[in-house]
Amino acid sequence: MDIKKEMNTSKVTLSLKGWLDTQTAPALKAELDSLESNITELEINCAELEYISSAGIRQLVAAHTKMNGNLALSNVSAEVMSVLKMTGINNVLKIK
Repeated sequence: MDIKKEMNTSKVTLSLKGWLDTQTAPALKAELDSLESNITELEINCAELEYISSAGIRQLVAAHTKMNGNLALSNVSAEVMSVLKMTGINNVLKIK
């Protein structure tokens, strides 16, 4: 998985490409852990995210918690949305 990071004052956008699974979730965790305390908004662009596993969902929940709910997923594909709906996490996360 590739992660592109764009910063704009207090907002960060992470664009994910590929698979977010057990092997790649630590890379997303590292990005989330590196966010500075002045970041108040996080967007995860899923336009090129092909697959998400439970390990990936765990990182989304961790991001949601870290950002006090100021997390939004954008450009979620039908395949990824299907997994989010099966777990019910789509009712917790903001998806635009």
